[in-house]
Amino acid sequence: MGIQTVFERTEKKYILTISQRNKLLDAIRSYIKEDEYGESTICSLYFDTDNFQLIRNSVEKPAYKEKLRLRSYSTPKHDSNVFLELKKKFNGVVYKRRRTLVYDDAMNYINNGVLPDDSQIMKEIDWSMRYYEGLQPKMFIAYDRTAYYSKTDHELRITFDRNVRFRDSDLDLASGSYGEVILDKKLCIMEIKALQAMPIWLTDILDELQIFPGSFSKYGTAYQLTQDRKNNSVYNGGKNCA
Repeated sequence: MGIQTVFERTEKKYILTISQRNKLLDAIRSYIKEDEYGESTICSLYFDTDNFQLIRNSVEKPAYKEKLRLRSYSTPKHDSNVFLELKKKFNGVVYKRRRTLVYDDAMNYINNGVLPDDSQIMKEIDWSMRYYEGLQPKMFIAYDRTAYYSKTDHELRITFDRNVRFRDSDLDLASGSYGEVILDKKLCIMEIKALQAMPIWLTDILDELQIFPGSFSKYGTAYQLTQDRKNNSVYNGGKNCA
């Protein structure tokens, strides 16, 4: 399967225990095939303004929201491929534009504003990067993902993310995937991504196992944690001074 650059699909999240994940995989094994890359570590730098305009808007769950990020699969070297992504969501449908870049070219663009090419996708990403004043890397998120796709419909993908971690300093993909864990190790995040409605076989199995949609924003959770700590620090500092 080639590298996809444009996406339009629905995405549903579920928070599962490891036991639930294993039971689900046993039940759907005959319908799915593991992604050719197997388990991979996904690393992302999320861009935001100084007042975190993008993520503050996102956590309020509006009809429209967008994110900008630089993503790699494992820790990149200077000549590794990375993905600069503009992800929009409107009324439950996800639209993603993704440009494959060499890591050094991506960082030259982020740090110095040097466009790596004049492709349509790059122009769209650049417009959004410039629309939000002061946009820069604000959060690093990493997790270990195992991905599957339907044997009969490659547009249907099921992913399981665990060991979700973050850091808000050392914001460089090349620094490695270390970070503070923000999801219980007994849990994982499942995402079902489909171009159309989920097939009957999948909805029936989810119902049988009593697996229902949930909500978990990786960037949102990391942002809220850092803000809570800052607020507690200010509160405790003021209390100590009283």
